[in-house]
Amino acid sequence: MADSATLVAPPEGRAPVRTRAESDRRRRWAVVVVCAMLAAASLTALVLVGLPDTVGSKAWSYSLDRLSRHAVAIVLVSVAVGVSTVLFQTVTGNRILTPALMGFDSLYLLIQTLLVFFMVPRDAAIIGGLTSGGLSGFLSQTAIMVIASTSLYLWLLGGRRTDIHLLLLVGVVFGVFFRSVSSFFQRLLDPAAYLQVQDAMFASFRGVQVDVLIACAAIVVAGLAVVTMLGRRLDVMLLGRDPAVALGVNHRRVTVIVLVVVSFLVSASTALIGPVMFFGLIVANAAYALLGTTLHRFTLPVACLLGVIALAGGELVLGVLGVESALSIIIEFVGGLLFLFLLLTNRAR
Repeated sequence: MADSATLVAPPEGRAPVRTRAESDRRRRWAVVVVCAMLAAASLTALVLVGLPDTVGSKAWSYSLDRLSRHAVAIVLVSVAVGVSTVLFQTVTGNRILTPALMGFDSLYLLIQTLLVFFMVPRDAAIIGGLTSGGLSGFLSQTAIMVIASTSLYLWLLGGRRTDIHLLLLVGVVFGVFFRSVSSFFQRLLDPAAYLQVQDAMFASFRGVQVDVLIACAAIVVAGLAVVTMLGRRLDVMLLGRDPAVALGVNHRRVTVIVLVVVSFLVSASTALIGPVMFFGLIVANAAYALLGTTLHRFTLPVACLLGVIALAGGELVLGVLGVESALSIIIEFVGGLLFLFLLLTNRAR
């Protein structure tokens, strides 16, 4: 039988008429499918365009391996950043906030700066493994960021009342503090060491090792599993604390779980490629605009797919044009403009 919630009783002799809700649902799933096709096409084009003409040669095999790792890194970062930003905006109730406000990027730069300052040149072999994208560096940096952020969450959200605004304020203060300390130690570095730190200031997808990709994929998959278990409770969280509690959702518990998942995802993506402060803001708000809804079963996959399209398409365009500029610089510029636009429009309202 037809679902009465999605069909309108027609006049006798006519076919059922679908409601607007059903039409919106179909349109949103169509957006998901189109984004998935564009993301697959972007990744395929990125890999194929970078391959040499001689098929089967050593250069061809090397290029295929390098570009495949490049594509996997793009997918992992897009999923981690897209999911973490949407979830963070859900628990904070604000579409112009990103997890970067909690100081992840600043802490990452501080870690890189202190490693170079205290270990070069005395322990050059060790510092090379920690800052060159190796598995030991990835795991250590991820662990430091996760422990720092989780400790902050448990400290500020340990009481009965979930004070998100205090958490954001403390996160911003710590971010400024970490960046100030990083700047101080960077001024004390010699030019060669400073160039090594400067490389870590911009995100890069190139040269990612296979074992690092596997470790990052494990973290991302575990985070997605937790998000799946939360299910529709995430949609209820969009209503705010009091309505969510009235509907039987443990708001504080879900908030802490979401923030811990966000810390793992953001820490993993940052340790993998470097800081991308405004990237999540771009893909999350683009997903809201395309879908016209904040339901997580639509916004989460679309935000991730838009991230893949933006990163793979951007890398492809820059590669074709022969531009050596880092894609992260363009992303930060566009994201900064979007942040100002959203901020000004919200004030106008």
